[in-house]
Amino acid sequence: MWRRLAVIGLLVSVLWRPVAAATQDGGGSVWSDAGWGVLTVLTNVVYIPAKVVYAGVGTVVGGLAYVLTIGDSDTAQKIWDPSLGGTYVITPAMLRGDERVSFSGPSAPNQ
Repeated sequence: MWRRLAVIGLLVSVLWRPVAAATQDGGGSVWSDAGWGVLTVLTNVVYIPAKVVYAGVGTVVGGLAYVLTIGDSDTAQKIWDPSLGGTYVITPAMLRGDERVSFSGPSAPNQ
Protein backbone atom coordinates (compact mmCIF):
# COMPACT_ATOMS: atom_id res chain seq x y z
CA MET A 1 0.00 0.00 0.00
CA TRP A 2 2.81 2.43 0.84
CA ARG A 3 4.46 1.78 -2.51
CA ARG A 4 1.27 2.65 -4.35
CA LEU A 5 0.91 5.86 -2.38
CA ALA A 6 4.55 6.76 -3.07
CA VAL A 7 4.12 6.16 -6.81
CA ILE A 8 0.90 8.16 -6.90
CA GLY A 9 2.53 10.97 -4.94
CA LEU A 10 5.50 11.02 -7.29
CA LEU A 11 3.29 11.12 -10.37
CA VAL A 12 1.11 13.87 -8.94
CA SER A 13 4.14 15.97 -7.98
CA VAL A 14 5.77 15.50 -11.38
CA LEU A 15 2.61 16.30 -13.31
CA TRP A 16 1.26 19.02 -10.99
CA ARG A 17 4.27 21.36 -11.16
CA PRO A 18 4.10 21.90 -14.95
CA VAL A 19 0.35 22.46 -14.74
CA ALA A 20 0.72 24.97 -11.90
CA ALA A 21 3.58 26.78 -13.67
CA ALA A 22 1.69 27.00 -16.96
CA THR A 23 -1.38 28.47 -15.31
CA GLN A 24 0.67 31.09 -13.45
CA ASP A 25 2.73 32.51 -16.28
CA GLY A 26 0.82 31.37 -19.37
CA GLY A 27 3.76 29.13 -20.28
CA GLY A 28 4.05 26.47 -22.96
CA SER A 29 1.96 23.42 -23.50
CA VAL A 30 1.06 21.62 -20.30
CA TRP A 31 1.50 18.25 -21.99
CA SER A 32 4.89 19.21 -23.36
CA ASP A 33 6.06 20.33 -19.92
CA ALA A 34 4.66 17.17 -18.35
CA GLY A 35 6.47 15.09 -20.95
CA TRP A 36 9.78 16.82 -20.20
CA GLY A 37 9.16 16.24 -16.49
CA VAL A 38 8.50 12.54 -16.94
CA LEU A 39 11.50 12.17 -19.26
CA THR A 40 13.67 13.95 -16.68
CA VAL A 41 12.56 11.60 -13.90
CA LEU A 42 13.19 8.53 -16.05
CA THR A 43 16.62 9.84 -17.08
CA ASN A 44 17.59 10.55 -13.47
CA VAL A 45 16.58 7.04 -12.41
CA VAL A 46 19.53 5.79 -14.46
CA TYR A 47 21.85 8.82 -14.38
CA ILE A 48 21.98 9.55 -10.64
CA PRO A 49 22.99 6.03 -9.52
CA ALA A 50 25.64 5.90 -12.26
CA LYS A 51 27.04 9.29 -11.21
CA VAL A 52 27.04 8.35 -7.52
CA VAL A 53 28.87 5.09 -8.24
CA TYR A 54 31.42 6.98 -10.38
CA ALA A 55 31.95 9.51 -7.59
CA GLY A 56 32.24 6.76 -4.97
CA VAL A 57 34.80 4.82 -6.96
CA GLY A 58 36.73 8.04 -7.59
CA THR A 59 36.71 8.80 -3.87
CA VAL A 60 38.13 5.38 -3.01
CA VAL A 61 40.71 5.40 -5.80
CA GLY A 62 41.77 8.96 -4.91
CA GLY A 63 42.15 7.92 -1.28
CA LEU A 64 44.25 4.94 -2.29
CA ALA A 65 46.38 7.18 -4.51
CA TYR A 66 46.88 9.53 -1.56
CA VAL A 67 48.00 6.68 0.70
CA LEU A 68 50.18 4.96 -1.90
CA THR A 69 51.96 8.20 -2.83
CA ILE A 70 52.64 8.86 0.86
CA GLY A 71 50.38 11.88 1.14
CA ASP A 72 50.74 13.47 -2.31
CA SER A 73 47.49 15.42 -2.39
CA ASP A 74 48.08 16.66 -5.96
CA THR A 75 47.87 13.10 -7.29
CA ALA A 76 44.73 12.37 -5.29
CA GLN A 77 43.18 15.70 -6.35
CA LYS A 78 43.69 14.80 -10.02
CA ILE A 79 41.43 11.81 -9.40
CA TRP A 80 38.94 13.52 -7.08
CA ASP A 81 38.27 16.58 -9.26
CA PRO A 82 36.91 14.70 -12.29
CA SER A 83 35.09 12.02 -10.31
CA LEU A 84 33.45 14.27 -7.70
CA GLY A 85 32.77 17.23 -9.99
CA GLY A 86 30.17 17.48 -12.69
CA THR A 87 26.41 17.27 -12.85
CA TYR A 88 24.61 15.06 -10.34
CA VAL A 89 20.99 15.71 -11.40
CA ILE A 90 19.61 16.16 -14.91
CA THR A 91 17.06 18.95 -15.41
CA PRO A 92 14.53 19.46 -18.21
CA ALA A 93 16.64 22.37 -19.52
CA MET A 94 19.59 20.00 -19.85
CA LEU A 95 17.50 17.50 -21.80
CA ARG A 96 16.31 20.25 -24.14
CA GLY A 97 19.93 21.32 -24.71
CA ASP A 98 19.59 24.70 -22.99
CA GLU A 99 22.13 23.81 -20.29
CA ARG A 100 25.30 21.74 -20.36
CA VAL A 101 25.60 18.26 -18.80
CA SER A 102 29.01 17.28 -17.48
CA PHE A 103 29.32 13.73 -16.16
CA SER A 104 32.81 14.39 -14.83
CA GLY A 105 34.29 17.60 -13.52
CA PRO A 106 37.29 19.45 -14.89
CA SER A 107 40.55 17.55 -14.80
CA ALA A 108 42.64 20.67 -14.14
CA PRO A 109 41.88 23.59 -11.78
CA ASN A 110 41.97 26.20 -14.57
CA GLN A 111 39.30 24.52 -16.73
